[in-house]
Amino acid sequence: MDPRIAVFLDYENLAISARQDLGVTFDYAPIADAIASRGRVVVRKAYADWTLFDDDRKKLTRHHIELIEIPQRMGASRKNAADIKLAVDAVELALSRDYIDTFVLGTGDSDFSPVVHKLRELDKTVIGVGVEKTTSGLLPPACDEFLFYERLGGLEVRTEEERHPSDLASLEKLVARTLSEMERTGDAAPLASQLKRIIVRKDPTFTETEYGFRSFGELIRHLADEGVVERAEGPAKGDPVLSLPSEGVGGEAEAFELLAKTVGDYGNGAVHLSGLKDQIRKADSGFSEKRFGFGGFLQFAKAAKNHGHITLEWDDQVGDYVVGLPG
Repeated sequence: MDPRIAVFLDYENLAISARQDLGVTFDYAPIADAIASRGRVVVRKAYADWTLFDDDRKKLTRHHIELIEIPQRMGASRKNAADIKLAVDAVELALSRDYIDTFVLGTGDSDFSPVVHKLRELDKTVIGVGVEKTTSGLLPPACDEFLFYERLGGLEVRTEEERHPSDLASLEKLVARTLSEMERTGDAAPLASQLKRIIVRKDPTFTETEYGFRSFGELIRHLADEGVVERAEGPAKGDPVLSLPSEGVGGEAEAFELLAKTVGDYGNGAVHLSGLKDQIRKADSGFSEKRFGFGGFLQFAKAAKNHGHITLEWDDQVGDYVVGLPG
Protein backbone atom coordinates (compact mmCIF):
# COMPACT_ATOMS: atom_id res chain seq x y z
CA MET A 1 0.00 0.00 0.00
CA ASP A 2 1.28 3.46 -0.91
CA PRO A 3 2.15 5.79 1.96
CA ARG A 4 -0.58 8.28 2.87
CA ILE A 5 0.53 11.92 2.84
CA ALA A 6 -0.80 15.05 4.53
CA VAL A 7 0.31 18.45 3.22
CA PHE A 8 0.32 21.57 5.41
CA LEU A 9 1.36 24.89 3.86
CA ASP A 10 2.43 27.97 5.80
CA TYR A 11 1.24 29.90 2.78
CA GLU A 12 2.34 33.39 3.76
CA ASN A 13 5.90 32.19 4.34
CA LEU A 14 6.03 30.41 0.97
CA ALA A 15 4.28 33.05 -1.12
CA ILE A 16 6.22 36.05 0.21
CA SER A 17 9.56 34.20 0.02
CA ALA A 18 8.88 33.12 -3.58
CA ARG A 19 7.98 36.66 -4.59
CA GLN A 20 10.73 38.54 -2.74
CA ASP A 21 13.62 36.10 -3.04
CA LEU A 22 12.90 34.34 -6.33
CA GLY A 23 10.86 36.91 -8.21
CA VAL A 24 8.11 34.40 -9.01
CA THR A 25 4.52 33.82 -7.98
CA PHE A 26 4.22 30.77 -5.76
CA ASP A 27 2.89 27.73 -7.61
CA TYR A 28 1.89 24.55 -5.78
CA ALA A 29 2.26 22.35 -8.89
CA PRO A 30 6.03 21.68 -8.51
CA ILE A 31 5.44 20.52 -4.92
CA ALA A 32 2.59 18.27 -6.05
CA ASP A 33 4.84 16.74 -8.70
CA ALA A 34 7.70 16.24 -6.25
CA ILE A 35 5.62 14.33 -3.70
CA ALA A 36 3.49 12.37 -6.19
CA SER A 37 6.04 9.56 -6.33
CA ARG A 38 6.24 9.37 -2.53
CA GLY A 39 2.66 8.26 -1.93
CA ARG A 40 -1.03 9.19 -2.07
CA VAL A 41 -1.93 12.68 -0.82
CA VAL A 42 -5.08 12.49 1.32
CA VAL A 43 -4.96 15.87 3.13
CA ARG A 44 -4.04 19.28 1.72
CA LYS A 45 -4.34 22.42 3.86
CA ALA A 46 -2.98 25.96 3.42
CA TYR A 47 -3.04 28.61 6.17
CA ALA A 48 -3.21 32.40 5.58
CA ASP A 49 -5.32 35.53 5.78
CA TRP A 50 -6.76 34.94 2.32
CA THR A 51 -7.85 38.55 1.88
CA LEU A 52 -4.15 39.20 1.26
CA PHE A 53 -3.84 36.43 -1.33
CA ASP A 54 -7.09 36.70 -3.22
CA ASP A 55 -5.50 35.92 -6.61
CA ASP A 56 -4.00 32.70 -5.24
CA ARG A 57 -7.29 31.18 -4.12
CA LYS A 58 -8.41 29.79 -7.48
CA LYS A 59 -4.98 28.27 -8.22
CA LEU A 60 -4.95 26.44 -4.90
CA THR A 61 -8.52 25.18 -5.12
CA ARG A 62 -7.68 23.61 -8.49
CA HIS A 63 -5.24 21.44 -6.54
CA HIS A 64 -8.01 20.56 -4.05
CA ILE A 65 -6.28 22.40 -1.22
CA GLU A 66 -8.43 23.34 1.76
CA LEU A 67 -7.93 27.02 2.56
CA ILE A 68 -7.79 27.67 6.32
CA GLU A 69 -8.66 31.27 7.05
CA ILE A 70 -6.54 33.09 9.63
CA PRO A 71 -8.11 36.60 9.71
CA GLN A 72 -6.03 39.59 10.68
CA ARG A 73 -7.03 40.90 14.09
CA MET A 74 -6.12 44.15 15.76
CA GLY A 75 -3.49 43.69 18.45
CA ALA A 76 -2.73 40.10 17.50
CA SER A 77 -0.04 38.51 15.38
CA ARG A 78 -1.60 36.97 12.29
CA LYS A 79 1.57 35.01 11.59
CA ASN A 80 1.68 33.45 15.06
CA ALA A 81 -2.00 32.56 14.83
CA ALA A 82 -1.42 30.75 11.52
CA ASP A 83 1.65 28.95 12.88
CA ILE A 84 -0.19 27.78 16.01
CA LYS A 85 -3.25 26.63 14.07
CA LEU A 86 -1.13 24.70 11.58
CA ALA A 87 0.92 23.07 14.33
CA VAL A 88 -2.16 22.03 16.33
CA ASP A 89 -3.90 20.62 13.25
CA ALA A 90 -0.83 18.64 12.15
CA VAL A 91 -0.24 17.01 15.54
CA GLU A 92 -3.96 16.35 16.02
CA LEU A 93 -4.11 14.63 12.64
CA ALA A 94 -1.04 12.54 13.47
CA LEU A 95 -2.69 11.37 16.69
CA SER A 96 -6.13 10.67 15.19
CA ARG A 97 -5.21 9.20 11.78
CA ASP A 98 -2.79 6.30 12.18
CA TYR A 99 -2.90 5.54 8.46
CA ILE A 100 -1.17 8.81 7.56
CA ASP A 101 2.53 8.03 7.28
CA THR A 102 4.06 11.22 5.91
CA PHE A 103 3.64 14.92 6.65
CA VAL A 104 4.79 17.58 4.18
CA LEU A 105 5.32 20.95 5.88
CA GLY A 106 5.66 23.88 3.49
CA THR A 107 7.58 26.52 5.43
CA GLY A 108 11.08 27.77 6.12
CA ASP A 109 10.29 28.99 9.63
CA SER A 110 12.36 27.49 12.46
CA ASP A 111 9.34 27.91 14.75
CA PHE A 112 8.06 24.67 13.23
CA SER A 113 11.07 22.63 14.41
CA PRO A 114 9.22 21.45 17.58
CA VAL A 115 6.32 20.29 15.39
CA VAL A 116 8.73 18.33 13.21
CA HIS A 117 10.29 16.71 16.27
CA LYS A 118 6.87 15.79 17.67
CA LEU A 119 5.69 14.26 14.38
CA ARG A 120 8.86 12.18 14.09
CA GLU A 121 8.45 11.14 17.72
CA LEU A 122 5.02 9.84 16.64
CA ASP A 123 6.78 7.74 13.98
CA LYS A 124 5.78 9.96 11.07
CA THR A 125 8.06 10.81 8.14
CA VAL A 126 8.43 14.58 7.74
CA ILE A 127 9.33 16.28 4.46
CA GLY A 128 9.97 20.01 4.58
CA VAL A 129 9.60 22.43 1.67
CA GLY A 130 10.89 25.99 1.69
CA VAL A 131 12.68 28.73 -0.23
CA GLU A 132 16.40 28.30 0.36
CA LYS A 133 17.32 31.90 1.19
CA THR A 134 14.63 32.30 3.84
CA THR A 135 14.71 28.78 5.28
CA SER A 136 16.19 28.65 8.76
CA GLY A 137 19.31 26.52 9.03
CA LEU A 138 17.67 24.73 11.97
CA LEU A 139 14.75 23.33 9.99
CA PRO A 140 16.21 21.03 7.27
CA PRO A 141 18.29 18.88 9.68
CA ALA A 142 15.17 18.31 11.78
CA CYS A 143 13.28 16.77 8.84
CA ASP A 144 13.66 13.36 7.23
CA GLU A 145 13.98 15.16 3.90
CA PHE A 146 13.92 18.80 2.86
CA LEU A 147 13.07 20.10 -0.61
CA PHE A 148 14.14 23.60 -1.59
CA TYR A 149 11.32 25.07 -3.65
CA GLU A 150 13.58 26.64 -6.29
CA ARG A 151 15.25 23.28 -6.99
CA LEU A 152 12.00 21.53 -7.87
CA GLY A 153 11.27 20.52 -11.45
CA GLY A 154 9.49 23.04 -13.63
CA LEU A 155 10.98 26.10 -11.95
CA GLU A 156 13.63 28.32 -13.54
CA VAL A 157 14.31 31.01 -11.01
CA ARG A 158 18.08 31.41 -10.74
CA THR A 159 20.87 31.88 -13.23
CA GLU A 160 24.02 29.80 -13.02
CA GLU A 161 25.91 32.87 -11.82
CA GLU A 162 23.54 33.25 -8.87
CA ARG A 163 23.90 29.65 -7.79
CA HIS A 164 26.77 28.11 -5.87
CA PRO A 165 28.03 25.30 -8.13
CA SER A 166 27.67 21.87 -6.58
CA ASP A 167 30.97 20.12 -5.91
CA LEU A 168 30.88 16.72 -7.59
CA ALA A 169 34.18 15.79 -5.93
CA SER A 170 32.56 16.31 -2.52
CA LEU A 171 29.65 14.13 -3.58
CA GLU A 172 32.05 11.37 -4.62
CA LYS A 173 33.65 11.53 -1.17
CA LEU A 174 30.26 11.38 0.52
CA VAL A 175 29.20 8.35 -1.54
CA ALA A 176 32.49 6.51 -0.97
CA ARG A 177 32.46 7.23 2.77
CA THR A 178 28.81 6.22 3.16
CA LEU A 179 29.25 3.05 1.12
CA SER A 180 32.31 2.13 3.18
CA GLU A 181 30.28 2.56 6.39
CA MET A 182 27.48 0.41 4.96
CA GLU A 183 29.90 -2.36 3.97
CA ARG A 184 31.45 -2.39 7.45
CA THR A 185 28.18 -2.44 9.40
CA GLY A 186 25.69 -4.19 7.10
CA ASP A 187 24.93 -7.89 6.81
CA ALA A 188 24.10 -7.78 3.11
CA ALA A 189 25.49 -6.05 0.03
CA PRO A 190 24.29 -2.42 -0.06
CA LEU A 191 21.66 -1.47 -2.64
CA ALA A 192 21.53 1.87 -4.46
CA SER A 193 18.15 2.65 -2.87
CA GLN A 194 19.61 2.05 0.61
CA LEU A 195 22.59 4.28 -0.18
CA LYS A 196 20.33 7.17 -1.16
CA ARG A 197 18.22 6.79 2.00
CA ILE A 198 21.32 7.05 4.19
CA ILE A 199 22.70 10.03 2.24
CA VAL A 200 19.37 11.85 2.67
CA ARG A 201 19.50 11.08 6.40
CA LYS A 202 22.93 12.71 6.52
CA ASP A 203 21.84 15.67 4.40
CA PRO A 204 18.04 16.09 4.15
CA THR A 205 18.52 18.71 1.40
CA PHE A 206 20.36 16.28 -0.91
CA THR A 207 19.06 15.91 -4.44
CA GLU A 208 20.96 14.46 -7.39
CA THR A 209 19.49 17.09 -9.71
CA GLU A 210 21.74 19.71 -8.11
CA TYR A 211 24.69 17.83 -9.59
CA GLY A 212 23.19 17.66 -13.07
CA PHE A 213 21.67 14.17 -12.91
CA ARG A 214 18.04 13.41 -13.71
CA SER A 215 17.86 10.42 -11.38
CA PHE A 216 19.87 8.69 -8.67
CA GLY A 217 20.39 5.78 -11.04
CA GLU A 218 22.04 8.10 -13.56
CA LEU A 219 24.31 9.43 -10.81
CA ILE A 220 25.31 5.89 -9.82
CA ARG A 221 26.12 5.01 -13.44
CA HIS A 222 28.35 8.09 -13.63
CA LEU A 223 30.15 7.17 -10.40
CA ALA A 224 30.66 3.64 -11.70
CA ASP A 225 32.17 5.00 -14.91
CA GLU A 226 34.49 7.17 -12.79
CA GLY A 227 35.60 4.17 -10.74
CA VAL A 228 34.13 5.48 -7.48
CA VAL A 229 31.75 2.52 -7.09
CA GLU A 230 31.14 -0.86 -8.69
CA ARG A 231 27.65 -2.00 -9.73
CA ALA A 232 26.16 -5.48 -9.89
CA GLU A 233 22.65 -6.69 -10.65
CA GLY A 234 20.40 -6.45 -7.60
CA PRO A 235 17.23 -8.31 -6.58
CA ALA A 236 15.06 -5.62 -8.21
CA LYS A 237 15.45 -4.02 -11.61
CA GLY A 238 16.97 -0.56 -11.40
CA ASP A 239 18.31 -1.08 -7.86
CA PRO A 240 21.85 -2.44 -8.27
CA VAL A 241 24.11 -3.84 -5.57
CA LEU A 242 26.98 -1.43 -4.91
CA SER A 243 30.49 -1.88 -3.60
CA LEU A 244 33.75 0.00 -3.44
CA PRO A 245 36.24 -1.02 -6.14
CA SER A 246 38.44 -3.88 -4.97
CA GLU A 247 41.56 -2.12 -6.17
CA GLY A 248 40.71 1.03 -4.23
CA VAL A 249 38.60 4.11 -4.79
CA GLY A 250 39.92 6.65 -7.26
CA GLY A 251 43.67 6.61 -6.51
CA GLU A 252 43.68 4.83 -3.15
CA ALA A 253 46.83 2.86 -4.08
CA GLU A 254 48.62 6.10 -4.98
CA ALA A 255 47.58 7.56 -1.62
CA PHE A 256 49.05 4.54 0.19
CA GLU A 257 52.28 5.02 -1.77
CA LEU A 258 52.33 8.71 -0.84
CA LEU A 259 51.95 7.73 2.82
CA ALA A 260 54.87 5.30 2.59
CA LYS A 261 57.05 7.86 0.77
CA THR A 262 56.28 10.48 3.43
CA VAL A 263 57.26 8.04 6.19
CA GLY A 264 60.57 7.47 4.41
CA ASP A 265 61.26 11.15 3.74
CA TYR A 266 59.97 12.62 7.00
CA GLY A 267 60.92 10.01 9.56
CA ASN A 268 63.75 8.09 7.92
CA GLY A 269 61.57 5.00 7.92
CA ALA A 270 59.87 5.36 11.33
CA VAL A 271 57.57 8.15 12.55
CA HIS A 272 54.72 8.62 14.99
CA LEU A 273 51.24 8.80 13.50
CA SER A 274 50.33 12.17 15.02
CA GLY A 275 51.51 14.93 12.70
CA LEU A 276 52.00 12.54 9.78
CA LYS A 277 48.87 13.71 7.99
CA ASP A 278 50.15 17.31 8.04
CA GLN A 279 53.37 16.13 6.39
CA ILE A 280 51.41 14.33 3.66
CA ARG A 281 49.47 17.53 2.99
CA LYS A 282 52.74 19.39 2.41
CA ALA A 283 53.23 17.09 -0.59
CA ASP A 284 49.53 17.01 -1.56
CA SER A 285 47.47 19.87 -0.15
CA GLY A 286 44.22 18.22 -1.27
CA PHE A 287 44.81 14.94 0.56
CA SER A 288 41.95 13.60 2.67
CA GLU A 289 41.42 10.02 3.76
CA LYS A 290 37.68 10.61 3.52
CA ARG A 291 38.03 10.75 -0.27
CA PHE A 292 38.63 6.99 -0.13
CA GLY A 293 35.78 6.16 2.23
CA PHE A 294 37.76 6.11 5.50
CA GLY A 295 36.30 7.70 8.62
CA GLY A 296 39.67 8.81 10.01
CA PHE A 297 43.41 8.90 9.33
CA LEU A 298 44.12 5.94 11.64
CA GLN A 299 41.66 3.81 9.67
CA PHE A 300 43.44 4.88 6.46
CA ALA A 301 46.82 3.95 7.96
CA LYS A 302 45.54 0.54 9.04
CA ALA A 303 44.31 -0.10 5.50
CA ALA A 304 47.74 0.88 4.15
CA LYS A 305 49.29 -1.60 6.58
CA ASN A 306 46.92 -4.34 5.43
CA HIS A 307 47.97 -3.68 1.84
CA GLY A 308 51.65 -3.99 2.78
CA HIS A 309 52.68 -0.36 2.30
CA ILE A 310 53.63 0.39 5.93
CA THR A 311 53.99 -1.18 9.37
CA LEU A 312 51.98 0.09 12.32
CA GLU A 313 52.73 -0.62 15.99
CA TRP A 314 51.56 0.93 19.25
CA ASP A 315 54.15 2.76 21.37
CA ASP A 316 53.15 2.65 25.07
CA GLN A 317 55.82 5.15 26.11
CA VAL A 318 54.46 8.02 24.01
CA GLY A 319 50.88 6.81 23.64
CA ASP A 320 50.91 6.86 19.84
CA TYR A 321 51.34 4.57 16.85
CA VAL A 322 54.75 4.20 15.21
CA VAL A 323 54.55 4.07 11.44
CA GLY A 324 57.38 2.31 9.64
CA LEU A 325 58.27 0.75 6.32
CA PRO A 326 58.19 -3.01 5.66
CA GLY A 327 61.42 -4.94 5.54
